[in-house]
Amino acid sequence: MLATAATVSGVVLLLSLKPASDPASASAAAPPASAAAQESPQGGSGGGAPASGQAGTVTGDAAQTPYGAVRVRLTVSGGKITKAEAVEAPKGPTSDEKTALAVPRLNQAVLATQNADIDSVSGATYTSTGYKKSLQSALDQVKKGSGGGSSGAAQARTVTGSTEQTPYGAVQVRITLSGKKITKAEAVQAPKGPTSDEKTALAVPRLNRAAVAAGSAEIDSVSGATYTSTGYKKSLQSALDQAGG
Repeated sequence: MLATAATVSGVVLLLSLKPASDPASASAAAPPASAAAQESPQGGSGGGAPASGQAGTVTGDAAQTPYGAVRVRLTVSGGKITKAEAVEAPKGPTSDEKTALAVPRLNQAVLATQNADIDSVSGATYTSTGYKKSLQSALDQVKKGSGGGSSGAAQARTVTGSTEQTPYGAVQVRITLSGKKITKAEAVQAPKGPTSDEKTALAVPRLNRAAVAAGSAEIDSVSGATYTSTGYKKSLQSALDQAGG
């Protein structure tokens, strides 16, 4: 996937903006907790910046706040931010409620502005500031990736496999690749329910690690989670087929 010169120019322009200063608020309450309100895929570390015109994810630096770290991950396709999510945020009894309020608004603001010049959320000043700092670091990585000079084949990209139905629910796998190597595997869908939750928590992390280690869909099923394992491997193979691996 090659971007046009206009796309490259556009992404460099939109990433040139730095976040607006966010005055610290002495009266700000404890900021949000984990990004539970966002998609929370089970997986490992993220990949590098996508090359210009390529689809991929990039994760910003962890920005420390008085209540914990905030880390933002962006999905970029064709020079445009298509998804923003907080993969790390402060945790605590009061912070959980604030996360549900603040993080979705910050995510939506990024999609609307396509840069880090977004407003802080009232009552969550520290988390908003940390979010914007991590966001800017992610944007800086994307900007470097759009500068050319490195082979697109060596850049990280993400591919999502087909949704595979099981008797207990759907399984869908997303992989991050650097060149042709799997650097991350995660289940963005997995069976849920009174008994399925426990099996998913047991099986999915093992399957993720096995996919990265094997670099293919030739991985062993997890004992006690046969249906989930089978669905996982089918979706994984679908992702690999799309990636040409």
